[in-house]
Amino acid sequence: MNKELKDKFISLWQKYFPNAELPLTFQYSDDTKGVEKEKIFQGHRCIFAQLAKARRGESICMQDESVNCRGGKRYLGFSQTMFSGFECFLSHDKAGEGERYKRTPELVTECMKQLSFIPVKKNIIFKRWDRLTEEDAPLAVIFFATPDVVSGLFTLTCFNSAAPDAVIAPFGAGCASVVYYPYREELNGTKRAVLGLFDPSARKFVKGDLFTFSIPFSKFVEMIDEMEESFLITDSWSIIKGRMGKLNQIE
Repeated sequence: MNKELKDKFISLWQKYFPNAELPLTFQYSDDTKGVEKEKIFQGHRCIFAQLAKARRGESICMQDESVNCRGGKRYLGFSQTMFSGFECFLSHDKAGEGERYKRTPELVTECMKQLSFIPVKKNIIFKRWDRLTEEDAPLAVIFFATPDVVSGLFTLTCFNSAAPDAVIAPFGAGCASVVYYPYREELNGTKRAVLGLFDPSARKFVKGDLFTFSIPFSKFVEMIDEMEESFLITDSWSIIKGRMGKLNQIE
């Protein structure tokens, strides 16, 4: 990770998004890069509960055994299959029990068929942007963002693109929107940003005014270089920037 790029973004972020939360990054690695491995928890624990530490600046390293959300294992790439009965869990079973995020189990099955393989290594490491070192190689950048911040990131993503879908909001768990989909966009070279955290199961672990906005790293580098020739220097953004006065409190 280039230190000049790291410092440049921090400076520009503070200038155009005052008091907004710095983003997280993730990368896969064969070693832990000196980051302490996450403890193995008993019972279900959502990835977003674990990410709260990284948002506060404490880097975390997850392995297969430290991800005990069964869906999280799939979306982080530690498993290439879902657990038995997942289609009924996400929809409902014959007794009517389930999350009811899809109308029928058959719809869930069709959705899961579209999840292609993503190559991973032993560790996935989450670091806040200001904690990155020259040895780090982020794959994507993850913002926990209020509507005003999302507005800025969305518009900046579209700044150098003619595509109407430079930002996508695919159906999936919260962890799918911050890891699986942005990583797949980076691998495919399509480099679309991913708006997420619509999953009610994950939203329980964040403040109610936040969404996620995740950007493949190669796209994010382009965005940093273009910030000071974009709408961010206009009077329109100055009005929005002016109301970013209160610090975001991380929960």
